[in-house]
Amino acid sequence: MNPGTLYGIGVGPGDPDLITMKAARILGEADVVFAASSTKNTHSQAVEIARPHLKDSVLVRMIPFPMTKDMETMESAWEKNALEIIATLEKGLDVVFLTLGDCMTYSTFGYVLRNIQRLAPHITVCSVPGITSYQAAASRLNTPLVEGEESLTLLSGVHGGGRFREISHNAENVVFLKAYKNASDIAKALDDAGMSANSVGIVKCGLEGEQIINDVNEFRDKKPDYWTLIISKKGKNFVPQKTNQ
Repeated sequence: MNPGTLYGIGVGPGDPDLITMKAARILGEADVVFAASSTKNTHSQAVEIARPHLKDSVLVRMIPFPMTKDMETMESAWEKNALEIIATLEKGLDVVFLTLGDCMTYSTFGYVLRNIQRLAPHITVCSVPGITSYQAAASRLNTPLVEGEESLTLLSGVHGGGRFREISHNAENVVFLKAYKNASDIAKALDDAGMSANSVGIVKCGLEGEQIINDVNEFRDKKPDYWTLIISKKGKNFVPQKTNQ
């Protein structure tokens, strides 16, 4: 029996209309769908986005990933989950691994993929790109991310503004993903770099409860939300205009 194909699919930032036609087609043909969850619950926003495109007979399986900074624990979880996916593929079943946004941008799929390629290099993998949260946010604000010869710096906000402080002198346009609990420190780093006035925060972009934070210094006192990103532009008047679409 030939093994099935593994599809890594980015389902977009949250708005169900932003899933690609290719992703929707593959989802409708998949035998098994895997999605990452916290060890504390089994909810997956990616599954909710994909659900209308899944056939009734598809098996949806949640695999837990611990929220920890301990690399040994994380690597153990990545390998364990990769082995579970490989076992399903070896049964000849086509498998989808769902991820929010794009499957190759700060995605759990990347860690799983690396282990599957190491443990079962004969498995065929097809990665399907998705629209990222920062692309969706720029569209919601009707604000170009980059123009002309400008550069775009994409940063994880998981550890606050530390990395930005190292490179702020070269930054032109900056996106902080996963700002979450460290949005306060990111706001301070932007203020120190003289960029806070040209920055905007977006919470739950395209989802119910969406918020546009025009003054990022509000994040210093604002209760953190998991669905938070920040866009900043150096030396430009940043006047975001939210679209109604």
